[in-house]
Amino acid sequence: MREAVRRATPPSAEGSVAAARRIAILAAERADAQDRDDGFPAEDVADLARAGLLAAPVPTGEGGAGLGQEPGAADLAEVLRLIGVGSLALGRLYEGHVNALQLVARYAAPAERRALFGDARAGHLFGVWNTEPAAGGLVLGEDGRLAGVKTFASGAGHVTRALVTARRPGHAAPLMLVVALEPGSRADLSAWRAQGMRASATGTVDLTGLAPLARLGGPDDYHRQPHFSGGAWRFAAVQLGGIDAVFEAWRGHLARTGRGDDPHQLARLGEGAIALEGARLFVGRAAGLVSEEVLPAERIVAFVDLARLAVERAGLEVLGLAQRSVGLQGFLRGHPLERLSRDLATYLRQPAPDRALTGAAATILAVDGPVATLWEPR
Repeated sequence: MREAVRRATPPSAEGSVAAARRIAILAAERADAQDRDDGFPAEDVADLARAGLLAAPVPTGEGGAGLGQEPGAADLAEVLRLIGVGSLALGRLYEGHVNALQLVARYAAPAERRALFGDARAGHLFGVWNTEPAAGGLVLGEDGRLAGVKTFASGAGHVTRALVTARRPGHAAPLMLVVALEPGSRADLSAWRAQGMRASATGTVDLTGLAPLARLGGPDDYHRQPHFSGGAWRFAAVQLGGIDAVFEAWRGHLARTGRGDDPHQLARLGEGAIALEGARLFVGRAAGLVSEEVLPAERIVAFVDLARLAVERAGLEVLGLAQRSVGLQGFLRGHPLERLSRDLATYLRQPAPDRALTGAAATILAVDGPVATLWEPR
């Protein structure tokens, strides 16, 4: 895969959308075969590399396409959505890759930027791993080596450049570190027996003994707002793609079975279309607010929190309507809706939804002036 991407030229930001559309079609065709506990979309990741999409988030001045840096981040939002339409597991992995490269762009020193962006251009798959158990979390020792594990690490055994958070003894604020990993090493996927997203290769990775390639920024820069919470728009864009895929599977079922004349079926489809388009608008607005960063950080975070919850709500609504419309057939293996529903229901489960909702509401309550101007630059 890395040899292929060395010869690939990253497409423009607009060209990235066309490449994502082609890859999504192929990913959708392969997704059922990858739907197993040891599954991983290896061919799809290789397609991302060959198309230059692994290098596309690298800034244009450093050999990439600047995907995500274009005004409003509309092209990145569309790339993430399209990949999510093809495969939510692939979308989850690509979103983590983009997140890592954006953190490198924001916090890495010049020498580390050059090296890590070179790795992306060479076809390395990046990921961001920050979850760990209460005991055995990742520590950077005085000898400059790591001890401990990361859990719920998507792409475990396949990500070769992992951006991780780690603490130093006696310090509460975490550091951002990048570690190099060999494919197939240090990963334990035995606990990942999820209903959906089985092909995301999510597991525990033991990083003990590794010395980081790079240290990014300062203590607790990883949690700096608005980008820490505001970055949730990216996974919401992938989720939007999953909702799109469920909707199309549902719509296709009604057309194939000749049940579209039933007024109850039409009403459900109309309700689903409303939910889908509402989520699409939220994602587009959230991407723009984060990339343009013209509002105070707390307002950007509040809007993105509302957006991720609006997408979750839309996803659950479309799932419920689709399953009611299709009935038992949609729960049988081999039906287009079955795996799509499992993957979407699983990926919609993101952390701290209640805190996101109440935090956004508190920001709305505290602001002076009408709510209609809350998301507009002063």
